[in-house]
Amino acid sequence: MAGGCFGLCRLLRRKRKNRRGPGAGPAQEAEEEVQHFQPLQQDPGRDRPEEQDRARGRLRRAVQRLLKFVGLRRRTATTAPPELPAQPDTSAAELEAEPDVSTAPRDCAASGDMAPMDGTATCDTALADTTTSSDTAPTDVGAKADATTEGTAETDCMPMDSVTDAPSLGVLEQKTVSSANEVPASVSPIHQWLTCQESAEVRPPIAIRRLAHAHPGHVVTTLLHCAPACDRAAAILWRTIASSATTAHKVLPTLLGVMEDWPLHSVSTSSGDHMDVFALAATLALWLMVQEPQCQDALFDYAPRLLLALLCQVSMSTEQMPQDVSTFWRGCQEQHGLPTHPNSFVVQTIRALLCRLQWDQELVSVERKRGWDALLSADTHHYAVGLLAREMRHVLLPSYGPLARHLLGLLSTEGPRWELPALAFLVEVLNYFDVSAGHDSVLQILARHLQSQCPERRRLALRGLLVLSGDPSMAKSICSLSEHLLELLRDGDGEMVAMTLSTFLNVLQDGDNTDGFSSTALRLVEALRPVFDNDNSHVQLLSIRLFREVMEVLAEEGTEPWEMQVRQSLVPLFFRWHDENQRVAEAAREALLWATSFLKRKDLEQLLKTQEPFRFCDCLMEKDRSRRGEHLQQALPYLQSPQEPLREAAVRFMGVAGWHMREWQQDLWPILKGLTAMSDDDCPSVSSVRTALVDAYSRAMRRPMSLQQPRNSPGTTSQRGCTCS
Repeated sequence: MAGGCFGLCRLLRRKRKNRRGPGAGPAQEAEEEVQHFQPLQQDPGRDRPEEQDRARGRLRRAVQRLLKFVGLRRRTATTAPPELPAQPDTSAAELEAEPDVSTAPRDCAASGDMAPMDGTATCDTALADTTTSSDTAPTDVGAKADATTEGTAETDCMPMDSVTDAPSLGVLEQKTVSSANEVPASVSPIHQWLTCQESAEVRPPIAIRRLAHAHPGHVVTTLLHCAPACDRAAAILWRTIASSATTAHKVLPTLLGVMEDWPLHSVSTSSGDHMDVFALAATLALWLMVQEPQCQDALFDYAPRLLLALLCQVSMSTEQMPQDVSTFWRGCQEQHGLPTHPNSFVVQTIRALLCRLQWDQELVSVERKRGWDALLSADTHHYAVGLLAREMRHVLLPSYGPLARHLLGLLSTEGPRWELPALAFLVEVLNYFDVSAGHDSVLQILARHLQSQCPERRRLALRGLLVLSGDPSMAKSICSLSEHLLELLRDGDGEMVAMTLSTFLNVLQDGDNTDGFSSTALRLVEALRPVFDNDNSHVQLLSIRLFREVMEVLAEEGTEPWEMQVRQSLVPLFFRWHDENQRVAEAAREALLWATSFLKRKDLEQLLKTQEPFRFCDCLMEKDRSRRGEHLQQALPYLQSPQEPLREAAVRFMGVAGWHMREWQQDLWPILKGLTAMSDDDCPSVSSVRTALVDAYSRAMRRPMSLQQPRNSPGTTSQRGCTCS
């Protein structure tokens, strides 16, 4: 077979020489080519003798055997008419770029069977010349192919190595990939070919869609590997991939995997090359894909995770920017005209994603609440994440359950990268999570962040516990975190204290949860008394309600262990009965009614029902002689209360206490000192009562009013009392 083919080549070459003559030069050959070629153009359908047709048929079959021998596959001719078998097939130009063909001319030249060529000719051009040698002049196959085949490299001016490195589009389109290991060898040449094309209207290679559909992960990693900054060629490829809905659906999971790791993600191509790729490179690719409307359905399927990954990237790029990331981003910015800082670009991508999904109402709502600006600030980023999660609620509601499980998986590993934004998003979707499937992991994550040194993490963890406490199945498990919650009652942030109180209240609503709660109940009652006087009226209301709930639970175990705690709460609750906030005042009165009933003080209970507060005070000081000093010390701070009703109630309380403690001057000294400190009070009702009491107590002490401390310590009061007259 080989010998016959090469003999055929020698025969054809000798015929060409004989026809041209011994002295034919290059100019004469070119003239002959034009002369022989023009008649074919003028009359392509002229008649040919039968013998000539048979010769041409044999020649054609010989050429086909030669093509089969060198292992090439001819394309179906689309430009040459069937009446002109001597004209070169357009597939020859594409075969010039096949890597396998590059060895054929070298073998032919080495065997000495073919005349030396000009360094750019290949077996295909030689075969094209052979097919035209019988009756027509040889044509310039390279020029012909360039005119009829799109994107083919010029073989008459490009060296063989360049032709091999930059194959034609037709060859790239035909090339098949049988295994994933061959993906880099197919994707890289496509990217290289596009890089060489200077035309802005170059036809995108459809082969990349076929490759991405069959091997999505390997195509993504190869593209990110060879063009992380998404040059013009890579941008065309990403958009071509996105132009197919099914292909985009296959590609997005791999892009997500890279985006969810900041700042680097270790990717491995099919050929085994390992490289760290910036998550921003995957985000840049996503931004290019979002611009294609055909990928809308695929984006909708992955919208929750895409949104979460982008939000976390905003957080990471706002808080930390390694030097290599900054350098990488400067290159991307110059090439694509992107924002100066990566976090602004990621926010831009989020907005583009919402626009592509036609969620315009949510986009405008976040804009109206200045959520996009808040995303760019490290101090307000977590707030903006929660805002965005709430605004997306009605469009992403079916996805919130799976998204919550995904977030738990991310937060199950300790690390600072994702925690704050992921925790902020988790809190907003916990209501839609089936806690029975993974309540242990939820509690572990929230308990860990509840002990964090970061105030925002503690706040978010507490919000999560508050959400879970509404589920009766979770309430008992939350009791195990009572010790950590007690510490939060001392927090200076009123919102934190309010959420802690609400969590306790939700837990205690189910009586089955009290068994695990009784161990910390005593400490809780002690911690609640100072909270009665919190500056936040909502906190005051919650603390009073919780105090009553706790004491009702404890009362079932008997009155003796808790009697002291109830007695110590009487005076603080008495003053809250005078609070300006009517809800707080009513809650304090109800708590006092329960406390007096618990202590079996029918006299005090009756005065509460008839709403006689100062007779209540008088009865309390008269009967509780051993605790008069304690009651007085509890009442003194209310002389400085910012509320006028509480200051007035405190002054009257001092008058009642002074009456019952008048025989012991050392007991009157704390009262006189407290009243004197109110000299700047400009309230008429308070000032008049205070002045009268100061004068009376000064005379009772039989010396001029002075702030000098008497011989007995003012910090202690006599436990002795007198009979009320």
